[in-house]
Amino acid sequence: MHLTVCEPAAVTEDVLMDSSRGNDFLESSCAVGDSGASLDDITANESSEEESAGEREEERGAQNKVNCITSNAQAVKAQRPNSLSVPAAGELPLWTSQRDAEVKLRMGDSGMTAETPLTINDMFTSSVKRFGDFTALSWKEGEQQKSMTYKEYYQACRTAAKSFLKLGLQRFHGVGILGFNSTEWFIADAGAILAGGFAVGIYTTNSAEACQYVAENSKANIIVVENNKQLQKILQVEDQLPDLKAIIQYRDELKEKRPNLYSWAEFMKLGRDEPEEPLDAIISSQKPNQCCTLIYTSGTTGQPKGVMLSHDNVTWTALSVSRHASLTEAPQAQEVVVSYLPLSHIAAQMIDIWIIMKVGGKTCFAQPDALKGSLVNTMNEVHPTAFMGVPRVWEKMQEKMKSVGAKSSAVRRKVAAWAKDVGLHSNLAKMNQAGEAGRTPISYHLAKKLVFKKVRKALGLERCKKCFTGAAPITKDTLEFFLSLDIPVYELYGMSESTGPHTVSLPGAFKLTSCGKEIPGCKTKLHNPDNEGNGEICFWGRHVFMGYLNMPEKTEETLDAEGWLHSGDLGKHDKDGFLYITGRIKELIITAGGENIPPVLIEDAVKEALPLISNAMLIGDKRKFLSMLLTIKSQVNAESGDPEDELTPEAIEICRKLGSSVTRVSEIVGGRDKVIYAAIQDGINRVNEKATSNAQRIQKWVILDRDFSVSGGELGPTMKLKRPVVVKMYKEQIENFYKDLATPTTPNNPLPAK
Repeated sequence: MHLTVCEPAAVTEDVLMDSSRGNDFLESSCAVGDSGASLDDITANESSEEESAGEREEERGAQNKVNCITSNAQAVKAQRPNSLSVPAAGELPLWTSQRDAEVKLRMGDSGMTAETPLTINDMFTSSVKRFGDFTALSWKEGEQQKSMTYKEYYQACRTAAKSFLKLGLQRFHGVGILGFNSTEWFIADAGAILAGGFAVGIYTTNSAEACQYVAENSKANIIVVENNKQLQKILQVEDQLPDLKAIIQYRDELKEKRPNLYSWAEFMKLGRDEPEEPLDAIISSQKPNQCCTLIYTSGTTGQPKGVMLSHDNVTWTALSVSRHASLTEAPQAQEVVVSYLPLSHIAAQMIDIWIIMKVGGKTCFAQPDALKGSLVNTMNEVHPTAFMGVPRVWEKMQEKMKSVGAKSSAVRRKVAAWAKDVGLHSNLAKMNQAGEAGRTPISYHLAKKLVFKKVRKALGLERCKKCFTGAAPITKDTLEFFLSLDIPVYELYGMSESTGPHTVSLPGAFKLTSCGKEIPGCKTKLHNPDNEGNGEICFWGRHVFMGYLNMPEKTEETLDAEGWLHSGDLGKHDKDGFLYITGRIKELIITAGGENIPPVLIEDAVKEALPLISNAMLIGDKRKFLSMLLTIKSQVNAESGDPEDELTPEAIEICRKLGSSVTRVSEIVGGRDKVIYAAIQDGINRVNEKATSNAQRIQKWVILDRDFSVSGGELGPTMKLKRPVVVKMYKEQIENFYKDLATPTTPNNPLPAK
């Protein structure tokens, strides 16, 4: 998983001097993300001396729970042992695949590693004591704005927990949550944990069969669904879920009455008058080194794996990130975020629920149609201090900005070009100064006054200091585009198995395309580096997960004998210690000639050389040469999310400049438009000219008749490319590349789509 951060002060050529048009643009884009953090000045101090009085009280209350689970991190061996070592008698292991087991925490003697472990309830009650009357959650019902304080939030979670227990929730069993972000989602999540169960987010895009797998694997006693659409998925597989005892629907009226089916109001009523003592006993029995949450991987390479996260994984990571990022606590200045990205994903869950809770921040919920245009309205209403978006969101914003800007007057385009040039050079200078004070040119201040501030206002980002993006790599082209708009994009890197972030780039300490350095209390090592320093990235820290539920073999493949988490990603450090991701081991293409080729670098180069291209996927594993599947940028159906035949405005403008009048993908594929095919081949040739060897040249390519999408199956819920799925879906096109056994001597041989 990649995460990214940026400091928003955006400009679109369209909203240059007219902020109202900027709103029009955003309403039709798949726009802005948000985050749970305003990352101001960064402190590298890992000591606990800066903790607040509230945190010290919180730690004293939890200390008696952890005497038996602390340990010092082991020394790291240079080579990965084959499997995890067996702990001595009476000693807890570093990992488990059993739902009710405990693990040894990766604690140290000082700094962040020595912080007292906490349960979710410890952290929650501490926040209630310190920030009880501050708004925790905010949402809209129709035109009415509603909110809930931290005191009300905690009491609602306790009520939900008692309701879960009354419905028969068993210890270490799941509560599945299937729906769009909402107050009810948060209450169900925390309530499940307080009641001794597992909070289990389920992607809303999952099929009924995929929902069944997660519910069965987590032994879900209860499933909470958003609406009738999601309810029907569960009802389809209800008879195949022996552990399921009840279903709760939290939005819309129930369309039918069924046994053990409850509305949200009916559900909350169940526990309202139940005694507190049984719940208190369960809460008191919980330990920081026990599992509280399951994050299911998106299954891009097989069945999803249930990532077991302990109380300490969540609470410690929230503490480390909030301190490292110098987040402000509510009494000083309350952090505000907008929640709209899938809460079943670790990034949104950590930011929207837990990190923001740690500092007493406010989470505001977007509307379910956020990505269809309403998100900008929410942003303008709540004025977040940060926002988040996956790379694909940034790319779509970039495309929209370019297409709208292309329609602006000549004067506006010239001013925009000038401002972007100033923004890029000014921000590159800041980056190269590495945080040292330098003289900012007058032109930058002028561009900011004329352009950047107006766009920030149009986006609802007047108070926003940083932005995040996550879940996949972001291209250098997109980074530079936003940097030129005075939006430095700071990448973060991590994965579900590391409870989210592991490294982070920050103002004064970032480099383009780098993922930064470790958060305090964490370590990185590169396993088996090659001559260029590229090795498998391995993590150590209290953010490393407990193991995969019911999958001991998979766990042993991921954690080595010393407890290091092997990410499967390839990376290297520069001389200053910045981490760069260079590929993924499972994605590595090994040609028939034995050459190892990371595909992402070549795919990104193609997309940079050819702005008409939406997705590019390199083919060549065990083949004699490389080939590539290409898709063209096309409109997306606002309701279904399906790619359509009509080109995006940006794509049409690109075609016009090339001398083509096409407006649809179908007018291009199959070699129908010679001008476009020639232009694409020219771009491929430019990429090939920079190849380090002949084996890394793209010899054949084909344009597919539709773009990749989540609904089509080519992309996962976080817009990550599902390579094995694409290979199966386009098997015929791929085989056509290699029908001629002779390796091509020239790249001028594209194939028509089938």
